Amino acid sequence: MVFAPGEKPGTEQDEVKLQNASKQIVQTAILRAVQQVSQESQQKEKRTNSSTSLQLERGKLTKKHEKK
Repeated sequence: MVFAPGEKPGTEQDEVKLQNASKQIVQTAILRAVQQVSQESQQKEKRTNSSTSLQLERGKLTKKHEKK
């Protein structure tokens, strides 16, 4: 193996370690982002469902009053 001036044996191994660490950091960041988006989506869905339920309940109440 030929080394550039100032480059020492073992540097390639260090480079591989850095690349693996970088991959791990990126994978962790992507996983966290996906989990966050998923969680926000679920919360939004819950709000939409509860809002729809409230609207339905209000509609039922209105209909009951109209029947009287």
